[in-house]
Amino acid sequence: MSLTDYKEPLAAIAAFCTILQFLAGVPVCRKFFKSGTVGDTSAFPFIAGFLSCSLWLRYGYLLGDKSVIVTNVVGAFLQFSYVICYTAYSSRKTSVLRLFLVICFVLLLVITYMQYMPDNETAKTHLGFICCCVTIVFFAAPFANLAHVIKVKSAESLPFAMIVANLIVSAEWMTYGIIIDDAYVEITNALGCILSGIQLSLFLKYPSTPSKDLVSNLFTNTLV
Repeated sequence: MSLTDYKEPLAAIAAFCTILQFLAGVPVCRKFFKSGTVGDTSAFPFIAGFLSCSLWLRYGYLLGDKSVIVTNVVGAFLQFSYVICYTAYSSRKTSVLRLFLVICFVLLLVITYMQYMPDNETAKTHLGFICCCVTIVFFAAPFANLAHVIKVKSAESLPFAMIVANLIVSAEWMTYGIIIDDAYVEITNALGCILSGIQLSLFLKYPSTPSKDLVSNLFTNTLV
């Protein structure tokens, strides 16, 4: 059997896992509801997630790929819902709305720009590059804690579960990109795998609980 024979089941699994990953915002919003405030939580991940999903949704339409379309329709809807929830409980409503409007303006510019592409292949090339750049920024976000991890010699501040989820989802979409022969889906998620792997290696070098062995440490982080 060739990889093409696995296209549909892999697409379904990748879409399912990605949507589960998107649902990570639900407990965060539930916390907002219970506490009545967003605390120190930033709105940027939700707003940036909306931008990413919206861009990949447009790319999915250019590809004519139902799996990419469905996954990012759900993702864009969830991220938009999280932004609404965040705004409702935030004391910085004006700042949040201003940032969201800027993101929407950027999205509108990109979509308008796509309309002036001479053909579908050129549009896919340009939008694929944009999607790739935006997604890589999100994959690399936990690297912001790298200096702190090295300084304290502990990976406790890194989101272990999120990084593992990114690795799994990236591997699935990378394989799917290989099957459909789409360089942007393939390269974006290959880089996602590499970045996630580098971040996970920090748990080997700097265990979050030095007194425990590695296996115990991994299970502890997974359950948390």
